[in-house]
Amino acid sequence: MEPLYFEDFELGREYVTRSRTITEADVVAFAGLSGDFNPLHVDEEFGKKTMFGTRIAHGLLGLSVASGLINQMGIGEGTVMAFLGLTWNFKGAIRFGDTITAHQRVAEKRETSKKDRGILRMSITVLNQNGEVVQDGEHVLMVKRRNTEKGE
Repeated sequence: MEPLYFEDFELGREYVTRSRTITEADVVAFAGLSGDFNPLHVDEEFGKKTMFGTRIAHGLLGLSVASGLINQMGIGEGTVMAFLGLTWNFKGAIRFGDTITAHQRVAEKRETSKKDRGILRMSITVLNQNGEVVQDGEHVLMVKRRNTEKGE
């Protein structure tokens, strides 16, 4: 997709990412990068004794992959000025081998006092291959406006 400016986003419009399978290698790499070696993620024998019956992916790995999938769509390429914040909920486990997809919907748009930008609140839902919601939340973004002078 082409990059979108603030004016291009329509309230209620949904954008669906491609899918990505979460692998053991992803979890091991994330543990090393983050320093989070919780046995729930890296120790199969420990995982077998949990309510999940196996190891599961880090919740923040799911959030990070969802963010990457959204970025790969290209709609914010060069037009997103800042990531202002998020709220996030972990609804279900992401297991090794699960394939996740992110659905992003424009929940709110508002202009700012600066004419070169606007604020978007995006509702995000992350689904696994069975259509189950594993994570959801909101991202708040500052986005460039089209053909405007620098605002103050």
